[in-house]
Amino acid sequence: MLVQLNTSKSMKKHCLFAVLLMASFQLLAQPIHEDERYVPETDPLVLAKLEEWQNLKFGLLMHWGAYSQWGIVESWSLCPEDYGWCERKKGENPRNYFAYKQEYEGLLKTFNPKQFEPQKWAEAAKAAGMKYVVFTTKHHDGFCMFDTKYTNYKITSPDCPFHEHPKADATKAIFDAFRAEGLWAGAYFSKPDWHHENYWDPYFPPFDRNVNYDPKLYPEKWEKYVQFTHNQIMELVSDYGKVDILWLDGGWVKKRSEENIEENYQGKFEEAGTGGFIKHRIVDQDIRMDELVAKAREKQPGLIVVDRAVHGKNQNYLTPENRVPEKALPYPWESCIISGGGWAHTPGAKYMSGREGVHLLVDIVAKGGNLLLNIAPTPEGTFQQGAYDLLKEYAGWMEVNGEAIYNSRAIAPYKENNVAMVKHSDGSMAFFYLAEEGEEMPAEITITSHQPAPGAEVTLLGAKGALKWEKAGNGFKVSIPQRWRENPPCKYAWTIKVSDVITK
Repeated sequence: MLVQLNTSKSMKKHCLFAVLLMASFQLLAQPIHEDERYVPETDPLVLAKLEEWQNLKFGLLMHWGAYSQWGIVESWSLCPEDYGWCERKKGENPRNYFAYKQEYEGLLKTFNPKQFEPQKWAEAAKAAGMKYVVFTTKHHDGFCMFDTKYTNYKITSPDCPFHEHPKADATKAIFDAFRAEGLWAGAYFSKPDWHHENYWDPYFPPFDRNVNYDPKLYPEKWEKYVQFTHNQIMELVSDYGKVDILWLDGGWVKKRSEENIEENYQGKFEEAGTGGFIKHRIVDQDIRMDELVAKAREKQPGLIVVDRAVHGKNQNYLTPENRVPEKALPYPWESCIISGGGWAHTPGAKYMSGREGVHLLVDIVAKGGNLLLNIAPTPEGTFQQGAYDLLKEYAGWMEVNGEAIYNSRAIAPYKENNVAMVKHSDGSMAFFYLAEEGEEMPAEITITSHQPAPGAEVTLLGAKGALKWEKAGNGFKVSIPQRWRENPPCKYAWTIKVSDVITK
């Protein structure tokens, strides 16, 4: 498939584009230097909010919608791109795209999560040590989990059997429940809407994930979509109480500059297998994000905005997806990670173990990031037992070690062997000993990179009394009494706290 440019260009630009296209394929196999792709915020209210957010460390992400009934990947089976994870496997007509789309959108008529229990979710999240929630108010399929006035494709539609439930406005119920437990509320919102007639115009077939017409050729149609998007986001920041984070997905919906071809084309193509088939086009889709953010912050001063994968000032923190960076990053960031199954409900999902979950959190925090852990509610409106079991594992560990996790910052070398470390503003440091599977607490732990200051107190979190330690080169060696080794204060990772360290 050839990439089509929106306007005719000189031969020189065609040649430049061809060179950049080849370069983009090479870049796919190379690491991206994420620290070069961040534009710092200047709004003092947002900067203060970001500082608070960096202290929270642990949040909950939830993908939930009518698609949960089929146990499929959220929205993406509607996208006519040739990826395995887009494959249509459910419904009566999976091999007939238009019949499938009609059946998929008909899931609205059977979505009835009568066991919806947001308070139970909030209580479990709080106990696990989570400090904020990000909920999918709308994914790419356009199905709204809030009571919007701008479409009937929503959970509160008269066509949805759940609309008569007292908590039919799921977003409101979730935000209220989590705020009541002291957590921040974050709204996930998809900029593309594959249901809306002014994004995927029914006159044209969809080509890929992008708008299926050229906004430059149909400016009035595109303007209607821009207004629709603005109106829905303004509903969320106006009618749903305190919103701390606006978490925008669909990074391909953005303004593109023809004058800066390299900025807009380099590294933006994807391959399948070895064939080099380009999956989707580059389309200018300007929804006037600067204007939208300004309006949203009039309603929610200090609002953190995460315009994911869009380089610029409206991406207040970056969001590595389902991966953890190899090193500490010099800007606010958050890894969003699947806890079990997929992003959306997966029947019989296998969840990460308590040890895996704790070590994941420590690894991310030691590198200066936050963990946004995804749990997918079932079509009935519950969590699977495996999710509750994992949250309980976190709860037991965080009850002992949470003070070392919160309000921390990264400090080099971040990790040595199986010991991760963080610093705190009071001059203290915490060293996390990450146990191997089945490993018992060791009699001695040696740190080579840092040393307690004279008179510093060295303790084991969850145990009373000071630990004995001695200098070891530029570091120190700490001894763990047998009584604590036989009855450790927690599982999976043990935290040594040093009240003051020698500044190098």
